[in-house]
Amino acid sequence: MMSRIFMFLGLSSAMLFAAGALEGEVEQQALNISAIVMFLLFVGGTLGITYWAAKRTKTAKDFYTAGGGITGFQNGMAIAGDYMSAASFLGISGLVYLKGYDGLIYSIGFLVGWPIILFLIAEQLRNLGKYTFADVASYRLRQTPIRILAASGSIATVILYLIAQMVGSGKLIQLLFGLQYEIAVVLVGVLMILYVTFGGMLATTWVQIIKAFLLLSGATFMAIAVMAHYDFSFGALFATATEMKGIEIMSPGGLVSDPISAISLAVALMFGTAGLPHILMRFFTVGDAKEARKSVFYATGFIGYFYILTFIIGFGAIVMVFKNPEYLDLAKQAIDGGSPILGGNNMAAIHLSHAVGGDLFLGFISAVAFATILAVVSGLTLAGASAISHDLYASVIMKGKADGMKEMRISKIATVVLGIIAIIMGIMFEKQNIAFVVGLAFAIAASANFPILFLSMYWKKLTTRGAVIGGSLGLATAVILVILGPIVWVDILGNAEAIFPYKYPALFSVTVAFAGIWFFSITDKSDDAKREQEAYEAQFIRSQTGIGAEGAVDH
Repeated sequence: MMSRIFMFLGLSSAMLFAAGALEGEVEQQALNISAIVMFLLFVGGTLGITYWAAKRTKTAKDFYTAGGGITGFQNGMAIAGDYMSAASFLGISGLVYLKGYDGLIYSIGFLVGWPIILFLIAEQLRNLGKYTFADVASYRLRQTPIRILAASGSIATVILYLIAQMVGSGKLIQLLFGLQYEIAVVLVGVLMILYVTFGGMLATTWVQIIKAFLLLSGATFMAIAVMAHYDFSFGALFATATEMKGIEIMSPGGLVSDPISAISLAVALMFGTAGLPHILMRFFTVGDAKEARKSVFYATGFIGYFYILTFIIGFGAIVMVFKNPEYLDLAKQAIDGGSPILGGNNMAAIHLSHAVGGDLFLGFISAVAFATILAVVSGLTLAGASAISHDLYASVIMKGKADGMKEMRISKIATVVLGIIAIIMGIMFEKQNIAFVVGLAFAIAASANFPILFLSMYWKKLTTRGAVIGGSLGLATAVILVILGPIVWVDILGNAEAIFPYKYPALFSVTVAFAGIWFFSITDKSDDAKREQEAYEAQFIRSQTGIGAEGAVDH
């Protein structure tokens, strides 16, 4: 049955691309045969991995955590594959192309969250948890309210992140392969559902590892090719770039012009990273806390190296794409008087791949960009499905007495439902500005998920009342301030002036969350609060030593 499904999907993929080539209007670029061939090779290979993984996924532990048998190096590569999204590859290189030096702010912001995870979260998370970060947050607190709040924060983050990825995938495939937008979104959704439903965490992990290797290899080649043009001299590269775009591209202030916005963006990127459910879930796939620590060490190295490459790629696009007629949208150039490139600034890396490697390398990078989206949405979907099946169904509805096979079945149903929601929302948001969606996802992760997780591990006086009220306040503040801010209130709703003047609400919403958790915890004098505080010492010892990590948590 499985082999028939995979064969059908492979044929469907080929037919969909053929249909797109024949019927869909190619917005900006001619059909790239090498890209389609490489795309089909990747899809075929990853479906083969899913088939292999499906035969080895027999229990809930296999489905959620790949049986806990992933090594630290493999998990570090998979985390990097999960984290290096299309927004990172195309978006950050596009920002560097557009704004130069300031594009590096996002690279650094995405990276600085990892030391927090390395030193404060990864090892403790592995020692205390089982499948999701809600296991840790509810370890000594009341299960039902904490798991409902943690699952709500996880699902909200996952759905918002999925919308951005689905819209990005639809636009990218529409541009590169000539498919209609709706067909492209459906194709991504179907593949995502298949990877997670049949292969679980094992298939998702290996898809992410393969994608990370391909992306790092392609980005390395692009960076070396750019630097080779300038005898590997950064001074020569930057000098040429400033000649073409002006000295201002080497100065800060192009993207974030005031201190409050800069700090708020940094808070969102730093604490949001440490609260992303699909990243936190990966630490349960390794055998012990030592391997969890290794995972973050390797992931930080891979991700840091990748962001250095995006900086070189962005400047490479300035010197090799910016005034090259082959990559310019001449119609827009005549109207705007500037040098707009085909497909917009986010396509800077794609055009650079053609400039340094021709059609064949363009096909490779296009297929890798698609693989990037598939790997990220698979990890997101699995995290969302786990929150529904493990946190809500097994722990809240069934009070921890759910049968493992039934829980896994619920997770697969949740995967299909999330996939359908992602497809529908991806199509609905086609014409919308999705920048606020990504910002809101990180703001929710930073405001609702991270404070509860962090304080549950490190603050003795945390109580259920404080966590629930403070976390809810942080979540509500993040949502309200994004709606009242410039992106939604002005750009989307069309009002003249924003009620909340800053694009990034995390500085305020995270402060509200921590303050709310602190106040409502220290004023909680109930018997439950005393018991929760007394249980902290045993939890802390286990979080630091791992004693009982494989036993007590499974009861």
